[in-house]
Amino acid sequence: MNILVVDAQGGGIGKQLISSMKQSISSAAIWAVGTNVTATTAMLKAGADQAATGENAVVVAARKADVIVGPVGIVIADSLFGEITPVMAKAIAQSDAKRVFIPFNHCDNIIVGVSSYSTGKLIQEAVEQVRKLCQE
Repeated sequence: MNILVVDAQGGGIGKQLISSMKQSISSAAIWAVGTNVTATTAMLKAGADQAATGENAVVVAARKADVIVGPVGIVIADSLFGEITPVMAKAIAQSDAKRVFIPFNHCDNIIVGVSSYSTGKLIQEAVEQVRKLCQE
């Protein structure tokens, strides 16, 4: 099972995801793709098995992944302060992988019904969903 974690900016969400998944999903290969080198480095430090940076890395990894995980903004062109290009968003949205999105109200994208959840709780739920997908 190949799990792709995509993150932007400082890579904090990806870092938390990878760290949690490494503890609870031992059978999977966890790949990290950051939209910038800072995000990629953070995810590598968290224990990603492979990592790359940039638009083409997202396109290639999305084709090969079984599961893609990240903030919901990774499928919204120009989100995450412009770090998600239309090509990245399309590659993730059109991938054959199962996708697990963490809902955040950022960058003028408002997701109703999630305001009461902490980041830690959202990460925990995302990891649980990925764990279930790996068991199927």
